[in-house]
Amino acid sequence: MDGNSRMCLITNRQALEKDIKTSYIMDRMVADQVLTLQEEEKVKQQNTQKERAAMLINTLLTKDNNAYRSFYNALLHEGYRDLAALLQDGIPVFSKNGKNAMDEMTSYVKTALCEGGVPQRPVVFVSRPKLVDDIKQKLRSLGSDPGWVTVYGMAGCGKTVLTAEALRDHQLLQGYFPGGVHWISVGKQDKAGLLIKLQNLCSRLEHDSTLPQRPPLNIEEAKDRLRLLMLRKYPRSLLVLDDIWDSWVLKAFDNQCQVLITSRDRSVTDAVSGNKYEIHVESGLTHEKGLEVLALFVNMKISELPEQANCIITECKGSPLVISLIGALLRDFPSRWEYYLKQLQNKQFKRIRKSSSYDYEALDEAMSISVEQLSNDLKEYYKDLSILPKDVKVPTKVLCILWDMETEEVEDILQEFVNKSLLFCDRNGNSFHYYLHDLQLDFLTEKNRNQLQELHKNIVNQYKRYYKLHVPVLSQEDCMYWYNFLAYHMAGANMQKELRDLMFSLDWIKAKTELVGPAHLIHEYVEYSSVLDEKVFKAESGERLLEISAHDDEILCCTFSADDKYVATCSADKKVKLWNVQSANELRTIEIKDFFRNADEQQDDVEVLVKCCSWSRSSDTILVVAKNKLLLWNIKSLSKVADCRGHMSWVHCVTFSSDGSLFLTSSEDQTIRIWETNKVCKSSDAVLKSELDVVFHNGEVTILAIYNQKHIQLINGNTDSIIMQTEPQESLICCCCLSEDLKFAAFGQEDGAIKVLQLLDGKVLTSREAYRTSVQHCRFTTDCQTLISSAHDAVIQ
Repeated sequence: MDGNSRMCLITNRQALEKDIKTSYIMDRMVADQVLTLQEEEKVKQQNTQKERAAMLINTLLTKDNNAYRSFYNALLHEGYRDLAALLQDGIPVFSKNGKNAMDEMTSYVKTALCEGGVPQRPVVFVSRPKLVDDIKQKLRSLGSDPGWVTVYGMAGCGKTVLTAEALRDHQLLQGYFPGGVHWISVGKQDKAGLLIKLQNLCSRLEHDSTLPQRPPLNIEEAKDRLRLLMLRKYPRSLLVLDDIWDSWVLKAFDNQCQVLITSRDRSVTDAVSGNKYEIHVESGLTHEKGLEVLALFVNMKISELPEQANCIITECKGSPLVISLIGALLRDFPSRWEYYLKQLQNKQFKRIRKSSSYDYEALDEAMSISVEQLSNDLKEYYKDLSILPKDVKVPTKVLCILWDMETEEVEDILQEFVNKSLLFCDRNGNSFHYYLHDLQLDFLTEKNRNQLQELHKNIVNQYKRYYKLHVPVLSQEDCMYWYNFLAYHMAGANMQKELRDLMFSLDWIKAKTELVGPAHLIHEYVEYSSVLDEKVFKAESGERLLEISAHDDEILCCTFSADDKYVATCSADKKVKLWNVQSANELRTIEIKDFFRNADEQQDDVEVLVKCCSWSRSSDTILVVAKNKLLLWNIKSLSKVADCRGHMSWVHCVTFSSDGSLFLTSSEDQTIRIWETNKVCKSSDAVLKSELDVVFHNGEVTILAIYNQKHIQLINGNTDSIIMQTEPQESLICCCCLSEDLKFAAFGQEDGAIKVLQLLDGKVLTSREAYRTSVQHCRFTTDCQTLISSAHDAVIQ
């Protein structure tokens, strides 16, 4: 046994002896022919579980590398993933010349990759050094500038494994990405799914925050929060987006940071800006590499492989996924080389379905062969997995409800699928979550297409039987699955009545929005609108009144005026539309994005969601909210009366008082404000940024704010009057601060300059070229004698 493998066993011996039960582990090692029956019996003769584990490890230390691999494999298959992870670094991996090719990983690298969620090496791993080196070189080419590295190729070619392997480099991580690596498995997503991915990423990055943060409620907010986290908390870090399908998804991560993506689509980065580099991964392994994979699966030397091995590699065109599936079968049935070869030769390679983007060729054959090896009972259980959502890890409890079985029985069945590489298992503490590769799910969906409706109906009926009159609660393991996918299963089962009852249940709506926010619920209302529309009827006669195709994107708010003459609709397409109820004619379209301007008086390229509006009781005034801005409109003249920035963050609710003289707004800046309608400030061209400073002194409120990114304004907070405004600066202003004695003001600029002003006359007291990068923060000390600043280069002066 290699010295590294032996040391790994000895180092982790105490943990292994404490937790493992030897009987099932030894069964597998005997089947792999690395443990004799006599040695197994010797272990069983020990009195306690710990003594049996100690004897097994003592025996293992006398054996070769194959025994180490078999023991590691047995830990994985018997559910000891946490213990197997301890032995990961000791796995002997052989290159084609038979030498150990695994680079030693330092504790620094292991910690960085573990915290960042980077996948571990697969149990059977062969090196592809040229591709790995190419990825490393492209990452180094980014330097310190924002940019994109794309690893692209067809499904199953090894993009994820190669990308993860390139990151196992101490010099690369320490020299180029000291802020860490953050890995996100994206997959095919709609807007609601993408929001969930962003919420999870923000939660992971904020895990050590002293105060719990509310998840972002929309993609734009999540993008802003991610940008600040990457800039302030994780500078010089690498964001890895695994399995990107659509270019629009990347816009949510276009935050001037360094990004590595894997994708089937080479052009996926066309929609984003910055430096771009590409690495193409060929669809198949070389013949020698394919043989090396098979040899590792069956614990043989390449020279000892039968002739059928060469034919299998040729027939499947070197597809890594096919070779892995066939290899897993041969590991359990090592005498079936000829049988599996004939199965490949006797059928034509074809696509699973014409509408699929995959070029399957031999992939469907390998998956079909794997399924056919199952017993009839297991085939039925595997068929039930045809309706699982893509890219979703399903908790064991869901399948316990589906099959009406105990947890242990379900886990035994699923472990059979995991052993055959037909299912993947992720262990989180004491719970197991299972998921299918998307190719396997496509194969099952096509194979059982005529039975999908019945399969969906079965899982819905089992859910109703289990939960009866109540809904799942957060403490239950399966809670989030049902809230995210019960409607999906009802729609798949064509259970229209049940779907309508669910989607209009106030208990369901309340519980779901509290758990996952409104985005996913809105998505479901749009997704199943053809069914849910049947609930919109006239109260007296039950007849359907009207249907209007109103907007180009999701409608977020729809409200009648007090006199029922008008309807206002607010949408994610950045528009508010006013309609005449009787004629259904559109009165006016208000382009809300026109009211969001940057320093150059150009429209901001941001997603301006128009979230809500409210009518006055007289129905002659409507108040519209977008982001943190309030817009007041006169309906008779169809003209804007006033606008102002009402809060420091997004406004989520607005409503008039009964007489219209007041209105109330609530915001995620944690404030509720009451306004006098006739005193709302008139339209202003000022664009005040959120970077400001406030001093409260003797009942007076003094505000220092950045205006249009070119000026500094000193404002009397009691009267809203401007006390002083500087001349326009050549470089954009990034931050500002006030001294507590109100004698000085300071501001930092994008070109690295810092200036201190005398507030008495507005003149520059001192100016300094302090940094080569933009100044991020500045602050006076309490004695007003010292100014502290920090910049993008992480230097504090």
